[in-house]
Amino acid sequence: MDIATILGLISGAILILISILLGGSAGVFVNVPGLLIVLGGTLAATFIKFTVADVINSISVAMKAFLVKMDAPETIIEEMVSFTRIAKKEGLIALEKEEPSNAFSAKAVRYLSDGYDEGLISDMLNKDINLTIQRHTTGQKVFKGMGDTAPAFGMIGTLIGLVQMLASMDDPSSIGPSMAVALLTTLYGAVVANLICIPLADKLELRSDQEKLNKNIILEAAVSINRGVSPIVLEESLKIFLSPKERGKFDEPGTAEAN
Repeated sequence: MDIATILGLISGAILILISILLGGSAGVFVNVPGLLIVLGGTLAATFIKFTVADVINSISVAMKAFLVKMDAPETIIEEMVSFTRIAKKEGLIALEKEEPSNAFSAKAVRYLSDGYDEGLISDMLNKDINLTIQRHTTGQKVFKGMGDTAPAFGMIGTLIGLVQMLASMDDPSSIGPSMAVALLTTLYGAVVANLICIPLADKLELRSDQEKLNKNIILEAAVSINRGVSPIVLEESLKIFLSPKERGKFDEPGTAEAN
């Protein structure tokens, strides 16, 4: 579970609520017509921009921002190097007894143990990576679209409230509710966009980049194992994917002996 995403959403909501409470009653910030305009309008526009399947899939993609903890690249490298040792000592068929830590590496190991050639392994794993990126990109676009649309519907609500207020200037009792719709819809649109939709889209983009990196490491390792490279050569080639700081852990005493 990604604590940072949950912490950010909760702390942002709490800070806004505290600011409201310090300024007076929270009840004045609740306006059902304004919520309907912003939330309903944003969802309606989203379904116009995207297909129903895209919107539903974006929800499952968004759950990765909350629930899925990405494997560290160095952990994946260590695992793939260990598979190389097994393949060198016992042959590729011995890999079928291994249990990789994630579905993509399990797929790569299965291709190796089944005797797929290098070209087929590379093509199939690359296809998986590209389709995953495509799904993630669509999810990001959905949330970015919602982030763009919510403030616009906040402005629409503001215009509606102003029209209602101007149309009822002869009735002082209706000016207050109309002004509330006018102002609160702008607030709702800004909160939905800047606290939820846009940050989630950015987090999904970050997660997509991390997943792409991990899968490329596995792809490179699978092709190298198929070629029969040594564990030391594989580790050196995979360290290129890491930052200089992350590469340092592979130079710690005892690591070279393990290889």
